[in-house]
Amino acid sequence: MSNTVKFRKLPLVVATQMALFSLATVAAEDADVEKDVERIEVVGKYTINETIDTATGLGLSLLETPQSVTVITAERIMDQGFSGINEVVAQTVGVSAKQLDTTRNVFSARGFDIDKYQIDGVPLAWSLAGDSGETVADVSIYERIEVVRGATGLLTGAGDPSASINLVRKHANATELQGYVNAGIGSWNQRYVTADVANAMDSNGDLRFRFVAKKEVGDTFMEIVEDDKTVLYGIVDADLTDQTSLSFGTSYQDNDPAGSTWGGLPAWFSDGTPTDWDTSVTTSADWTYWQSSNTNTFANLVHNFSNGWQGKISYNHLKNTADTQLLYVYGTLDKTTGLGLSPWPYKSSGYSKQSSWDIQLKGDYSLFGRTHEFVVGALTSEQDAYTETFAQTSAFIPVGNFFDWTGATYPQPEFSATGAAQVDLETQQDGYYAATRFLITDDLKLIAGARVSKWERVGFNWNPTAENYGDSGVFVPYVGLMYQLTPEHNLYVSQTEIFKPQQARDVNKNTLDPVEGTNAELGLKSSFMDGALQTSVAIFKIEQDNLAQSTGVPFPDNPLEMIYVAAKGVESEGFELEVIGNLTAQWNISAGYSQYEAKDAAGTEVNTDHPRKKLNVFTTYNFAGLVEGLVVGGGVNWEDKQYNGTGAFQLVQDSYSLVSLMARYALSEQLSVQLNIDNLFDEKYYSQIGFFEQYGYGSPRNASLGVTYAF
Repeated sequence: MSNTVKFRKLPLVVATQMALFSLATVAAEDADVEKDVERIEVVGKYTINETIDTATGLGLSLLETPQSVTVITAERIMDQGFSGINEVVAQTVGVSAKQLDTTRNVFSARGFDIDKYQIDGVPLAWSLAGDSGETVADVSIYERIEVVRGATGLLTGAGDPSASINLVRKHANATELQGYVNAGIGSWNQRYVTADVANAMDSNGDLRFRFVAKKEVGDTFMEIVEDDKTVLYGIVDADLTDQTSLSFGTSYQDNDPAGSTWGGLPAWFSDGTPTDWDTSVTTSADWTYWQSSNTNTFANLVHNFSNGWQGKISYNHLKNTADTQLLYVYGTLDKTTGLGLSPWPYKSSGYSKQSSWDIQLKGDYSLFGRTHEFVVGALTSEQDAYTETFAQTSAFIPVGNFFDWTGATYPQPEFSATGAAQVDLETQQDGYYAATRFLITDDLKLIAGARVSKWERVGFNWNPTAENYGDSGVFVPYVGLMYQLTPEHNLYVSQTEIFKPQQARDVNKNTLDPVEGTNAELGLKSSFMDGALQTSVAIFKIEQDNLAQSTGVPFPDNPLEMIYVAAKGVESEGFELEVIGNLTAQWNISAGYSQYEAKDAAGTEVNTDHPRKKLNVFTTYNFAGLVEGLVVGGGVNWEDKQYNGTGAFQLVQDSYSLVSLMARYALSEQLSVQLNIDNLFDEKYYSQIGFFEQYGYGSPRNASLGVTYAF
């Protein structure tokens, strides 16, 4: 039977939502005796009731936003012991994360890569697969992480119809000294310590600061590889007047690893049979490294006008650096002798800088006897990217017998002291947007908006020929219709246009036209127990044209650049279910299931190295009243079969499940100890498949034990 998801299956999806409704209703009735107490305690744990700007800029609640949104809160981050953004993304409903090597990750949703993110709602760009360490950036400086699935071109401009990730910074809200210190140890000699301190800087509490610092070092499950991470963050929040506030600060992360990998493990022996390495095996050498740093300086000025409108000006300056000395090992080896692999030593230095301004005005207005909301804004950003490589000057040395490979097996080569520029790009992006939520009736609301975009890039990118491409005056509309069935249940439909310039070139060396298409979504959102528990169900359909597809054939005069064709009629359709929040004051839950199909016009599946079906479940229970101070939790992440390649050389990852457990015990009101165990049953699975016909392994079973002192 076909697993194709069609819009005609809406009754099944609605039925599932009704089942969730029944479950939550029972939970609400069971907790009715302590209802008033729960309303105070449960809000702000695994879900939020405050407004978000990530999708529309209108400052709507999750219930009012006509798109699928998942929020990973600070408590969820603490419970699961998340460290990097990649760990959070992997736990998000409908989103998958694949680790290419020790530094780079790619994220995907609804069949397409996620190539955009935001910090406090301001769109920013990361480098290819996060090769400056962006996708492993530490989450200790963020209050929560919001993921809006589907196209978000209204606010982010150019991008794919996958999802947008918004990182919401911690702010200085405390008027008295408060914070915590957390330290711990973990598998593979991991050690870490984090401090988070906030206080007022004046007697009135109008001037406040917050400071976060973290240090993490240790080995990994792979031989040779070592991690060394430093995080610093400081912010000052000031109430200049009763109506005007200012925030400014900076964040800094330094990654200084050793034994960094570049690529994965060889997938095939020379006789065509597949390899099966131990998870500890790596192709790196003890002289390799992939150093990166991320610095973000920001300022936000907010003024609330006397008529209820609000103006906001945001500035962000982001600088990422990457300095590498790596070894790429490729080819097929003889099953008996271990010979046949070839080395490619590599050394580079580069940076990416982006400065952006975002000006926004939002408020309400009266028309036809009703009050409606609006937002208008403008954003401009300039990004410079530069990378130079250093040629190997020492003699070529073969890999030798890979079965005897150790970190010292391959000697460190010598490189030229003078670099050659490989990337030198300037990207300018401007956008002007407006949206309104129009109350047609008390129950029926129309959200309509549009963005006029300009996106231009000049320079060269691993290509000796200078490029100059982009588009201006591109109109990207957004429309959403929401009907309030009851105060707790909203039915919605939305459609967003897709626009994304691309640098891929066809056989005639002409840059392909921008990706264009539509993203349509139909869903039902529900809220229970004053927002403590929220459920959502959505079905979606995405259509794209001009999507670049590699032919696998390089240009004759440039073997490093592939020839592309523009695919027509690429479609993705599927559905997502989610329940998140608190079933009772003591019981947190986050559960979601997603399923989709993505094919081109010929019916060929695309992006098959990401799962079509995905289940995420995590829950905790506080045993207050039975064992005071004890919280126990656990979860499972399941992904279905994935594959890459064709015929005999097809890499396949069968469906697999990863189980996690946690337990926290409060020794006192201020002191607690927490144990986390991931991959409980030591599942052996691929972290990625098919990246240049190689693969990598995900983390085996591991544990961490931490102590937190809060004040």
